[in-house]
Amino acid sequence: MSQNIRPSRELNKASMGIKPGMPLEVGGGSLEDVRRAVQMLLDIEAIKQVKHAYFRCIDTHNVAELAELIHKDVDVQLVGGTYEWKLKGRDEYLGAIDKAFHKRAIGHHNGHHAEIQILSPQEATGIWYLADNMWVLDFEFFTTGTALYWDRYVKEDGRWQIRSTRYERIYEINQKLSALPPLAVHYLGSHGSER
Repeated sequence: MSQNIRPSRELNKASMGIKPGMPLEVGGGSLEDVRRAVQMLLDIEAIKQVKHAYFRCIDTHNVAELAELIHKDVDVQLVGGTYEWKLKGRDEYLGAIDKAFHKRAIGHHNGHHAEIQILSPQEATGIWYLADNMWVLDFEFFTTGTALYWDRYVKEDGRWQIRSTRYERIYEINQKLSALPPLAVHYLGSHGSER
């Protein structure tokens, strides 16, 4: 058993602060009801695209595009078995990503099973199931696991952004590598930060 097992809160909608959103229904069936329902579906799809782009941008160290997805006043708390990131504001968050996704790192982050709640035309929440792998070659170290993300999104100037993002691990496995992986391609090796 790991020496770093951390007690955590029960991960459910109540503990995450996720409230029921607007119902996904057409309502009375008027043209305005249909228009509102279609807009909600478009907003849900736009939010999914924001989060999918988020994972792509962190793993490719695309800080410029990531900045467009993150609200200037973002609030971040990421809790793992051996770490906790508490960050305020886009600049602080992007600085942390810049340092973590460097030339001697490999990241693989996938978010699945989106549960998007539209709270209003300008606010939404989302829960995502994360599966990730992270290699830090400098330290011959590998981390793998899963987590639940819960986000708050805001729509400003017609564009959805991540206003708050949190995750807590379901499980995390950390291990020292006996040898570096035999990489045929290493994208961050060319495009990651220097640290």
